[in-house]
Amino acid sequence: MINYNPKEWFTFIFRIHKADTVRKLFPMFIALAVYATIIAWLELSVWKLSANSELKNISLMHGLLGFVISLLLVFRTNTAYDRWWEGRRQWGALVNSSRNLAMKLQAILPAGNTEARQFYKVMIPNFAYGLKNHLRKSYVAAEMEALPGQAAFLANTDKHVPNQLALQITSKTMELYRSGDISGDQLIVINSELQNFTDVCGACERIRNTPIPFSYSAFIKKFIFFYVMSMPFGYVFSLGYLIVPMIVFVFFVLASLELIAEEIEDPFGWDANDLPLDSICGNIRLHVSELL
Repeated sequence: MINYNPKEWFTFIFRIHKADTVRKLFPMFIALAVYATIIAWLELSVWKLSANSELKNISLMHGLLGFVISLLLVFRTNTAYDRWWEGRRQWGALVNSSRNLAMKLQAILPAGNTEARQFYKVMIPNFAYGLKNHLRKSYVAAEMEALPGQAAFLANTDKHVPNQLALQITSKTMELYRSGDISGDQLIVINSELQNFTDVCGACERIRNTPIPFSYSAFIKKFIFFYVMSMPFGYVFSLGYLIVPMIVFVFFVLASLELIAEEIEDPFGWDANDLPLDSICGNIRLHVSELL
């Protein structure tokens, strides 16, 4: 995720960072400029069509469809941002649950039970790292901290890694309950935080595994393409060769909105505007270590 100062206007306007849509769309800008130049040259110099040509009515079509495409793109962008924000809310809930669980365990566990504290200090952050990599369809063994005196933690990557980690945490909690270190009432208090772990995992999987319907996404791309490609035929009579920069600018605005929506609708990856999951996991490990 890009950290920035929203008050630095000139930085936004004149700097092109790696996530800027200009970089991705620049080849299309060149192609559209050549295309618009050829159409303008054919209509003005070769075919010598006048402003009374029926082709000028295409501009009326663009005026009518402009409102429609703006509504589609607004809905597309809002839907993608809702998915991004929902992902951030879920990871915020995981941070809170991790802190609450650590604080409750620190207060509940007997003073001499350092082994249990060490277990939770390691496994709670491990769950966060395991969930992060699970959402990215990867597994980074180096991020999984080992329990004191034991070999490095190795999960079965053929199975659901967050479920394995949550099962170990829950099993340890039940073991403490059976040994009398945790009472029944205390177990009920702790169980709500443990349940939040799997709830967050399920919500994030829902966001990742349910993209925008294919037909809807394909329709918007086709709409933008044909809308922009037909613009030179009607507007060249009133703009002349100025249609070249105009068509490039219109395509930049419309296509950029679609690209931004595509990037943020899956907020758990490595894109520049995705959630800062690495720093969130690092904060969970730091705070849990301080509390326990």
